[in-house]
Amino acid sequence: MFRLQSSKVLAVEMTGDAVKAKNGSMVAYDGEMAFRKLSGGGEGIRGMVTRRLTGEQMTMMEVKGQGTCWFADRAAEINLVSLQGDRLYVEASNLLAADASLRTGTGFTGMRGASQGNGLFTTTVEGHGQAAIMSDGPAVVLRVSARYPLTVDPGAYVAHQGDLRQSFQSGVTFRTALGEGGGEAFQIRFEGEGLVYVQPSERNTIAGDV
Repeated sequence: MFRLQSSKVLAVEMTGDAVKAKNGSMVAYDGEMAFRKLSGGGEGIRGMVTRRLTGEQMTMMEVKGQGTCWFADRAAEINLVSLQGDRLYVEASNLLAADASLRTGTGFTGMRGASQGNGLFTTTVEGHGQAAIMSDGPAVVLRVSARYPLTVDPGAYVAHQGDLRQSFQSGVTFRTALGEGGGEAFQIRFEGEGLVYVQPSERNTIAGDV
């Protein structure tokens, strides 16, 4: 069971089951716990090789035992996501923990990854269970519908889920449109039905001043 001890600390209660978490994110535990590093962060050899080829880095550990384990990472805000057989796309650096039953891997994201210097792939989490994602400041969850597509600055993007299509607009960002940026940059446009998680602080990208 996942619950927020505070907005920046995740508590996971285990009764002999396991959870996957970002390597080094455990801050405390009670009871009996065993820790094991997961090679590559994905599912088996394919996941590990894909990450090496694409540059998508996600080092995770498996925590298994009886008791409560607490996780945090650099005082980032934590958001709980419930998956009901669907797939979550999330930047590797923003994934804190996931139920061990959830499958993790890589998914193609096109030019958004290139605009951030993270390669052309991002981390996927799929199945039934809970995941915890992090953001720099409280995340805002925005709904996308057929009537209301959404455009996002790549520096503020954290994750998305649902039946969404992405397209990429080059040469402009919110800041360059106002004459405050320079160089080539991107916006991400989402269409369809789903949710997009954005953070109120923009990460640096290599595609321009965003």
